[in-house]
Amino acid sequence: MSSVSWAHTHTHIHTHSDPRDPDDCTMAVPPSYSDLGKSAKDIFNKGYGYGILKLDIKTKSQSGVEFATSGSNNTDTGKSGGHLETKYKMKDLGLSFNQKWNTDNMLTTEITMEDQLAQGLKLSLDTSFVPNTGKKSAKLKTGYKREYMNVGCDLDFDMAGPTVHAAAVLGYEGWLAGYQLAFDTAKSKLTQNNFALGYKTGDFQLHTNVNDGTEFGGSIYQKVSSKLETAVHLAWTAGSNNTRFGIGAKYQLDKDASLSTKVNNACIVGVGYTQTLRPGVKLTLSAMIDGKNVNSGGHKVGLGFELEA
Repeated sequence: MSSVSWAHTHTHIHTHSDPRDPDDCTMAVPPSYSDLGKSAKDIFNKGYGYGILKLDIKTKSQSGVEFATSGSNNTDTGKSGGHLETKYKMKDLGLSFNQKWNTDNMLTTEITMEDQLAQGLKLSLDTSFVPNTGKKSAKLKTGYKREYMNVGCDLDFDMAGPTVHAAAVLGYEGWLAGYQLAFDTAKSKLTQNNFALGYKTGDFQLHTNVNDGTEFGGSIYQKVSSKLETAVHLAWTAGSNNTRFGIGAKYQLDKDASLSTKVNNACIVGVGYTQTLRPGVKLTLSAMIDGKNVNSGGHKVGLGFELEA
C-alpha cells in the first residue's frame, strides 16, 4: 500500500470515527493526559494549515516495513525541511521499531514493547543522536492502562540529572480526572504541575485544566447530529484580563465532502473544505482571513491534494 500527498497547506479532515480514538466513549480505558479534550482540539486543529508546501509519501513493503517520507517548505520564511521514517513490527514478540532522520541531521530510534510483561503495559526506549554536534539523548517511557486508569512515567536522561515526567488519568462513569508533573532531579524542582477535570458522554464532552496554577483553560465539544460537530474553547492567565476564546464547527455536507470553520476573539476566521473526488483522491481548500484587517491583506490560502492507492 502506498500513498502520496502534496499540499500548499497539508490538511487532514477525518470523516469517520476511529475505534482507537482515545476520546471514544465506548472505551472503558480513559485517555492519556495529553489526549484529554481531544475531540474539541481536533475541531480547531484539523482541516487548517496555511503557508506551507508539503509532500508526503507513504509506502509499505511486502515484509511489513512501513516507510514515510515528508518534505515541506514554509512560504513565509522560505525554510525547507524533510524527514524519513521507517517502522517495523514483530507481532510475535510484541516489539516495534521506529527510526527517523530529518534534514536537521538528527537520528532517532525508538524500540517499543507492548502487552508482553503484562496486559496494558507499554515500555519504550527513545534515543536520538546529532552527528554534527555529537549530542545524544535518551528517554525511557512506561505506560500502563486498564479500566478506569491510564498512567505513564517517562525518564528523560540528562548529563546533569534525569527529568521525570509522570501523568495519571482516572475515569468513572464519564467523569475524568488527571494530573501531570515534571520533576528536575538536578535542581530538585517541580517544573510542571498540571491538573485536569472533564466529563464525556457519547455526544458531549467537557474539559477544564489548570497549568502551574497560572494558566486556566476549558473546552466544550458537542456532536449535534451525525453531520454537525461544534466546539468552544476558553483560556486565560492569572493576573491578566486577556481572555482568549474561539468557536469552531465541522459539517459533513455529504459522504464525500466536509466543511470546517472557526473564529477566535482576535477576529481570525479559518475555513476548510475537503472533497473526495473519487476513492483515494482527495482535494482540500483552506483559507485564513484577518477580520480586523480585511482590506489591508495578510490573509492566507491553502490547497491540498492527496492520492492514496
